[in-house]
Formats: sequence, structure tokens, C-alpha cells
Amino acid sequence: MRPYMMSPYSAFLGNAPFGGAVTQAFEFWSDWFDQVGQIGLINIDIGKTDKPDLEREILNEVGSYGRQIGQIADAVAILLEKAALDRTKLSDEEIVALHKFREMVDHIDNCKKNY
Repeated sequence: MRPYMMSPYSAFLGNAPFGGAVTQAFEFWSDWFDQVGQIGLINIDIGKTDKPDLEREILNEVGSYGRQIGQIADAVAILLEKAALDRTKLSDEEIVALHKFREMVDHIDNCKKNY
């Protein structure tokens, strides 16, 4: 860090609690909050499920909900692109739904490119 950018408190904060690198064992806290319940303003909830341990394992081993939904969206987009749909047999609402889905997938792809 450049000397002119250093805080006058940096010497103190470097030795204070949490002044250096801080790591947390989130699994410990997650298990503890499961037992205790809501503690503060920010809480992480995996939702209502009959098998929270299985849900947690899937999130840890497979991927987040966003990753799972993203892979499903990618697969559906490929199927829609490759399928020979007779759109004359689709209602206006169904065609609109397909267009909205395609727009959503395109928007997500643009967000990924810009991130």
C-alpha cells in the first residue's frame, strides 16, 4: 500500500482482532443456526424441505440453485432450438412463453459475458 493511502489507524488495526485475514467455518455456523434458529438480521434459509441434510449436500456437491436452473435452461434452450416444433399448433400464450424464455436465456448469457 502506498504510504499516502495508509490510514492513521492501520498500525493499530493490523494488530486488533479481525485486523488481518478473517476466515470463518460456515458449516459450523450453519449447523449451529439450524439448532438455535434466527439470530440476527441476515439469515440463510434453504427453504422448506423434508430432508435438509440432503438439500445441503446437493447444494454443496452439485451446485447452487442458480447453477442448477442455469443448466436446465441451457438444456431446454438446446431442445427448443433443435426440435422441429410446429408453431402453428401453439397458442399465442405458448409462443409468448417461448419468446420470454429465449429472452431470459439471452439476458443471462449477456450478464455472464459482462461479468
